[in-house]
Amino acid sequence: MAESMTGGAMPCGGPTPAGAPMTPSPSTASAAQRHTPRAGSASTPPEAPTEPDSEAAASAAGQRSEAGVLRDAQSPDDRRTAAGRVLSVLDTFDQDHLELTLSEISRRAGLTLSTAHRLVGELREWGALERLPDGRYTIGMRVLELGTLEPQMLQLRDVAPAYLADLQSAVDANVHLAVRDEHDVVYVESLQRTTGAHVLSRLGGRWPLHATATGMVLLAFAPSAVRDEVLNGRLKRYTDSTITDPEVLRRLLAEVKRTGVAVLHESITTGAFAVGVPVRGPRDRTIAALSVTIKRDGDLTVHHVLPALNATARALSRALGAPSAQRPGRPDAPTRPYSA
Repeated sequence: MAESMTGGAMPCGGPTPAGAPMTPSPSTASAAQRHTPRAGSASTPPEAPTEPDSEAAASAAGQRSEAGVLRDAQSPDDRRTAAGRVLSVLDTFDQDHLELTLSEISRRAGLTLSTAHRLVGELREWGALERLPDGRYTIGMRVLELGTLEPQMLQLRDVAPAYLADLQSAVDANVHLAVRDEHDVVYVESLQRTTGAHVLSRLGGRWPLHATATGMVLLAFAPSAVRDEVLNGRLKRYTDSTITDPEVLRRLLAEVKRTGVAVLHESITTGAFAVGVPVRGPRDRTIAALSVTIKRDGDLTVHHVLPALNATARALSRALGAPSAQRPGRPDAPTRPYSA
């Protein structure tokens, strides 16, 4: 900036040379401007944007200033660590929320829009999130890849595919292998028949334990504390046939544990029922559940698929080192499956 006098600008409040007009120097006149940032200034970020009512509004707010969008304006009451906020973004996705807008992620995670925008961008760059053509976000393949590196999961996914393929060929139906994660069941293998029952189960899909045949098996053989937590918690209903009465579920779980088989009719989707049995590992601990999903109005019944289902579960348990599966005979085979 050009100076108004030779030798530099006169300090504010200094004497004014005789005959000089009484006007502020450029440096004095611009002082307030330097300390009052303009909207959109990259050097001084504006206040964090408030949450918009639409994704378009969020985009408009984001365009006001790159620095403003990326500013981490966290609420003073939010005691979460940086890692906790990242995990809260991932935790916004579930079976009922497979695709979310930025605004929805912000609300569900309890984050300001600017913080959500920054974290979503970093997660997308790393591969944990993917952005769909319509602007929504979904879980990325990198998360699924990490999940498969869990030691038990590695062994299951290394051994199971051949057994599941044989089972599907034998029963000509949809086949699923699932494990328990806290109060949910997660599908680690899912083989679908184009002519099979229409189901919402998919690889990596997650459902509450009480709502699926595999979940009921895993819950029946889970520690009693886990069963109490599930039965005392919120039991979501998906169809008119979903069992949500805690006492009814408790009786069913006792029968599933006694017989080794769970059968659920139209619990998540209408027109289909599922049959599940346990898969055991070292020390005969139930580490997974295997199921077949059948059309309600098809030719197959529980008794048609149960022999092949039990044989596959036993062979898979043997491969995983279950002591009971090494012995001859079928000690775990139920005499009569319990149907719910």
